[in-house]
Amino acid sequence: MDGNDRTVDRRVLAVGWAVLLATAATGCVSMPSGGAPQRLEVSQNAADGLQVHVYPVAPHKGESPRDLLAGFLDSSNADQANYDTAKQYLTAVAAGNWKPDAGVVVLDGAPVPKGADPAEDATTVQLTVDGKQLAALDGQHTYKVHPGDPYRETFTFVKESDGPDKGEWRISDLPNGLIVDQTNFKNTYKPVHRYFFAANDPSATRQAAQVLVPDPIYLRRRIDPLTEAAQAAADGPSRWLGPVVTSRLNGVRVESAVIGDNRVATVKLAGGDPAACKQMAQQLFQTLADQQSKLDRLDLSTAGGGCSLSSSEAALVAPGVLAGAENGVQAFVQLADGRLTRYYQDLDPVPVPGVLGQLPQAGQFRPGTVAVRRDAGVAAVIGADGQDLAEAELAEGGKYGEPIVHSRGPSADKALASPSWDGRQDLWLVDRDPSAPRVLMVRDRTVVPVEVEGLNGRTVQSLRISSDGTRIALLLGLDGGPTKLALGLVQHGGTAKDPSVRITGLNDVVPQLTEVAAVAWGDADQLVMLGKETDRMQQLHFLSTDGSQSTDSPQQGGESMTALSATEARLSADPTDPSNPAVLASSEGGLYRLKDNQWHAVPRTVEGKGPDAKASEGKAFIYPG
Repeated sequence: MDGNDRTVDRRVLAVGWAVLLATAATGCVSMPSGGAPQRLEVSQNAADGLQVHVYPVAPHKGESPRDLLAGFLDSSNADQANYDTAKQYLTAVAAGNWKPDAGVVVLDGAPVPKGADPAEDATTVQLTVDGKQLAALDGQHTYKVHPGDPYRETFTFVKESDGPDKGEWRISDLPNGLIVDQTNFKNTYKPVHRYFFAANDPSATRQAAQVLVPDPIYLRRRIDPLTEAAQAAADGPSRWLGPVVTSRLNGVRVESAVIGDNRVATVKLAGGDPAACKQMAQQLFQTLADQQSKLDRLDLSTAGGGCSLSSSEAALVAPGVLAGAENGVQAFVQLADGRLTRYYQDLDPVPVPGVLGQLPQAGQFRPGTVAVRRDAGVAAVIGADGQDLAEAELAEGGKYGEPIVHSRGPSADKALASPSWDGRQDLWLVDRDPSAPRVLMVRDRTVVPVEVEGLNGRTVQSLRISSDGTRIALLLGLDGGPTKLALGLVQHGGTAKDPSVRITGLNDVVPQLTEVAAVAWGDADQLVMLGKETDRMQQLHFLSTDGSQSTDSPQQGGESMTALSATEARLSADPTDPSNPAVLASSEGGLYRLKDNQWHAVPRTVEGKGPDAKASEGKAFIYPG
C-alpha cells in the first residue's frame, strides 16, 4: 500500500474479548478478513471506560520516505512507553538524539507528509508536515491553546549505506516531541491534575489552613497513568504556577503507584524527607484521587520509613477547602430594591438578618453590588453610585460600617466594581475610574494597592479571585473595546504592618473568545464564563485554567445574560451529579439556574397575601466569594 492509498494508520489495537464481543453485537465493529491492520475508532468517553491498547508497527522493507514518515507518526503515538518501535524509523544517531517527551503538537487534522518523491539515485530527501495547530503540551505536560497557528516542520531522510538497514530510507533529522491530530489526542491523552501547597503569605496577620492547588496536565491514558501522575507531581509544578506554590516532593522518584480494589493506593518512593511523609502523602493522595472516583487511604513507603493517610485526613487540605462550604453551600438573591435574601430552591427567598435584609431608608447608604464573604458572615457592599465600599455583618443588628474605599470615578460604571473574597478573608475589587484605574486588596480594613504586571495598556474591568488566593481571573479592556479574559498569579510580599501584593504571569487562556462578558470559579481548576467566538452568539463555557475545554460542547448562554455566579464548593460528593458545577445567571429578563444542562427561570418572589401581595424582581444571584 503506498502513501496515497493510506486510509488507516498502522497501529494495531488489542481489545479485551468481552469488549470486542459487546461492541460487535451493536454493529460498531467488523472483523477484517485480511490486508493491513485496521484501526478501531474509540471515542474519548469510551476510551475512559474500555481497556484498549494501541500497538506500534515497525517499518516495512522498501518503504518510501512518505510511507516511512506516515508510519513513524503513527508509531510514535502508539501505547509504548519507551518509543522503541518508533525509533526503528530513525537512523541510529537520530534515535539517540530524538527527545519524544519534549512536548506534543496538536493539529486540527491528521498530519500529512508533503514534498516531492526522491529520484531513483537520491540518497537524501526532505519532507514537511504542515497543518493548523490547535494546542501544545510542553515537556512538563502542560497544555496551551494555539488557535489556528500555522505549523510546519521538516524531516530529513537518508538512505542507509551499511548495517542491517542498508538500502532502506531512515529519518536522520526531525523535531523533538510528538505530532498528533485532535481526535487521537483526545483518545490518547487524559486530563489530570497534580497538586501543590499554596505558598505562605509573609504579610498575613493570620496564616490560613494549608490548601492544595491543582495544576492541570495531560498524560497518556494507557502508559501506567497512576505512576506517571505521581511522578509528574514529584517533578514539580508548571512554570506558570510555580511562583505561588510549594512542594514536599522535590527530588523524589516514584517507583510505583497502584490502587487496589479495596480503594487503597500504595506508593513507593525513592528519596524524600521522612519528616515530610504526611505532606507528601497529601499531595499524592489528591493526585491519585483525581483519577479514581473514591479513594479511602494512601499507604506511602520511602527509604526512610513510611506513613498512611486516610481520606478524612486528606480532606483537610483538599482543593476548595477554603471555599466556605463547611455548613453547606448557600446562594443569595439580591432583589431589585437592594435587599439581600437567602435563596432556597422552590421556596421564596428569605431576607438575611441585619441591614442588608431591610429596605434602604431615606438618606441611608444604598447598596449596589454585593459580595458575601465565604463564611457567609459578612458582606462587602459597593454603593449604588459606585463611589464607596462598606461592609455589613449578616447577623441580627448588623449595620454598615464606615466606608473603607472611595472612588472618584465620574459614574457608577466608571467607579468601584466586582468585589470578590478569597478564602483567607481578603477582599479584592476594581476601581474603574478612567483617570486612575486600580486593583485593590482590603485586609482588615487596610487597603493595599495591587500592582498588575503585563497589562500593556489594558485596564482591569472586573475580577474573580480563587478561594485559595493564588490565582485571579481578570476581565481586561482596551480603549473601550470588548473585555477579554486573562488569568494571573497572586504574589504576596512585605510584612504584616506593610503588606504588598502583585498580580503576575498574565495568561490569555482563551484567545479563541473575542469577548468575555462574565467569569466565575466553578471549581478549584474550572472557570465558568459567558463568552463569544467570532460570528457566534454568546455561550456559557466551562474551561480549565490551562484553557482546555472541560465539557464536550459549550452550553448556549443567550445574548441577554449579563452576569453569572458559581461556586468552587461541591453541592454533591458525586462528580457526575448534574448539580455540579452550580451555576446561576442574571439577565435582562430575570434570574436563571442551570440544571441538567438546561437554563431554568427562577420565579419572582411574591411577598404578602391576597390583595396586598406583590412580586419582587430579582436583580442578581450571589454565591459566597
